[in-house]
Amino acid sequence: LTDELGGLGVLPAAETYRMPFTWNGGDGINVLGRIKGEDGSSLIVLSAHFDHLGIRDGEIFNGADDNASGTAAVLELARLLVEDPPKADVLVAFLDAEEVGLQGARALVADPPGAFPESTLNVNLDMVARSGGVLWAAGAHHTPALRPVLEAVAEGAPITLRLGHDRPDAPEGDDWTSSSDHAPFHEAGIPFIYFGVEDHADYHRPTDDVELIVPSDFEASVTTIYRAIRALDAALPLATEPSR
Repeated sequence: LTDELGGLGVLPAAETYRMPFTWNGGDGINVLGRIKGEDGSSLIVLSAHFDHLGIRDGEIFNGADDNASGTAAVLELARLLVEDPPKADVLVAFLDAEEVGLQGARALVADPPGAFPESTLNVNLDMVARSGGVLWAAGAHHTPALRPVLEAVAEGAPITLRLGHDRPDAPEGDDWTSSSDHAPFHEAGIPFIYFGVEDHADYHRPTDDVELIVPSDFEASVTTIYRAIRALDAALPLATEPSR
């Protein structure tokens, strides 16, 4: 990841890309880069976790969708944003130890490489390839100013973009507010948008392999997320305060 960021022209967020952290005796390393925006008064934290479940009972859990897909997508989004810088600064955050309690995200929120400005938005990607034609964006329930921006993106998206999975009585079922690395940002009062897909049969199983990813679906997800980032960037700073 550090080599890829350097090759893309993404600068380290601090003296180095690698930001070690500890939790309850455990150790992890976040990989953080920064893309300078044209204005810089706002910040988009573009995040994805790069850890997975490792080897269990002799079987390798590759995590092609969870979350190699989000990691690869963030690299592509970073490439596009370097080529055409947004208005806001972008903190490119590859987070460790998500699978053991969102530890990398908690470490970043507690000790960022520079204070987060008042106008900060987290865009988190976790499982964005196995869409079956439907990509979800959670978070607008907590920050209503995000809804019209995302609805406009959905109208012309190359994939079905649905808003939801972000309140306890969500008609679509599970509330994803606390399900991935956006949760520590939300707990700190920072608005978030979480892009992800419904759980599939290979979620957290050794069968989550790259051969099961449909490239056209993955490309449609990344294209839609890129358009959303551009629209969100134009909308910052948000007009309303987030709710918790």
